[in-house]
This record gives sequence, C-alpha cells and structure tokens, in this order.
Amino acid sequence: MTPPDRFFCADAARARDDAFVGTAPFGSVWVLIEYRRAWPSNGFDGLDLDPETKTLVFAAARANRARILLVRRHGRRRTEGSDRWAVLHHDGSGALRQRWGSWHRDRDLAQIVTALDSPGEPGLAPVVLVCAHGLHDACCAVRGRPVGQALSARWPDLVWECTHVGGDRFAANVVVVPDGVYYGNLDARSAVTVVEDHLADRIRADHLRGYTTLRPPQQAAVAAVLRRFGPAGRHDYAVTETAPADDGWRVRVSGRGPHARLLDVDVRARRTPARQLTCRGPANSSAVVYDVTSIRDG
Repeated sequence: MTPPDRFFCADAARARDDAFVGTAPFGSVWVLIEYRRAWPSNGFDGLDLDPETKTLVFAAARANRARILLVRRHGRRRTEGSDRWAVLHHDGSGALRQRWGSWHRDRDLAQIVTALDSPGEPGLAPVVLVCAHGLHDACCAVRGRPVGQALSARWPDLVWECTHVGGDRFAANVVVVPDGVYYGNLDARSAVTVVEDHLADRIRADHLRGYTTLRPPQQAAVAAVLRRFGPAGRHDYAVTETAPADDGWRVRVSGRGPHARLLDVDVRARRTPARQLTCRGPANSSAVVYDVTSIRDG
C-alpha cells in the first residue's frame, strides 16, 4: 500500500491531462548495457566500474551522441553467465543497424567503443525498452514494471526493462530502438496493443510521444497527421521542410505509398504554469507544449 498523501507525478499529469506529444528526446544511437544488480539513481554514471573503461565508454558515447541505458530482463535474476551489451543505430532514413556483444569483466565493455564506430548488422528485430527505473522516479517502477511484465510475456526475446528515458510523468514509457519511437501513458493492456501495432509497422497517434530523429515541433506535426489520417508506417511520413511562421513553425510533411500527400502543418509552442513534474522534483517548473493549429494541403 502507498501512503494516500504521497505525490506521484504520473497520477498528477494524467489528472491535468498533460500533453506528451513532442517530448521524445532527440537521438539516433543507443548503447544498452545489461546490468542485473540494483541500478543507481543516475544509471550508468553511478556504476562502480573500472574507471578507465568507464571513461572510454562514456567519451565514445558522447562523441557519437549516444544514450547509454542499463537494461535487464523482467523478473529474470540469472546469477551465472555473461551479461550482454548492444549498440543500436538509426541513420534517419530508415537504415537500422545493431551490434551485440557480451561482457563478464568491466574491461570487456571497451568493445562498445569499437562498436560505436562500426555500422553493425541490418535486419535484426527491434528492441522494446520499458522504463522501470524506480530509484530514479517511483512512477517508472509503479507503472513501468506491470508493462514490462505484460510485454515480456508476449515478446520475451525483444523486451528489456531499462533505466531513465525521460518524461517520468508519462509513465509507463516504452521506447522502440533503433526505430527511435517513444510511447507514453501506457498500461499493461494498451502497451501490448501499441507494441503489436508497432511491430506490424502501424504507428498510431494515441500514445505517441514522438520520433527521436525529429525535433519537437516536427514530432508534433507528424503525430497530428497520424491522428488526422490514421496509422501509418514508421517511415511513411517524412518532414521535408521546417520554417518559422506565425509565432511558431510551418512543418511540411510528405507521405508516400497509400499515404501519399503533401501537407503543411502549423505548430506553436507554449509554456505551462510551473508545476511539480517528477516525483522527486525539488522545485516546480514549467513544460513546453506543442500545439498544432492547422493542417492543410501543401
């Protein structure tokens, strides 16, 4: 039982109906490190690893603008054998590559440095990450772990729990990599539906936070197009131009195949009142919301 007066940021965000479109952090490279022991609140940075190896991995990740996430299988506590690591790339045009390895000693992680500079293998199944980093934010555990359990039962080889991915108040959060797609406000039932659709290359707007290869106004524009015209594949819509317009942006979205159309989407940004945005947030802060004001033929 949880104390009735305890603050949970995801509960508060849902009560306020916080907008989550346009909140996917920008990036196209991910480093995953399996770590089965307790996760520090600051993830990889807090691990007690060989300092030289840790510095090498961190510097290589920073040079490649890669995000490092600790991962583990839901409910699996193996005590023997090596852990795995992975480097996953999305080049923005649809080319997805992965390189996997294993590590038993800290210095084995130096393989990640080389992997970050190599293309990796194409054609592998995507990785489904569920943020369950409870020491970072309570909502990530309270809402993330049931989602991790449900997805792992359905796709045991694809699903990993992971450390902080951003947007605690939108828990449960699911990220599909290297596709670079963020989903939020999920529960066990909706997560299964969302991932099932994603794996069939059918992305819906309902729980879509955004594509990590796009900037926030562009994410909002594509999500609005999906909401207006229905689900589509990850690369069925492309942003071909973004220009300042009317206190915001005019984003040109081009569709292909059955979704062939050229659309101009007007997006404006606004700030919310200051609020407590995370469970452990020491102070109130405002958030940026991206509103789509019009969609018309381009």
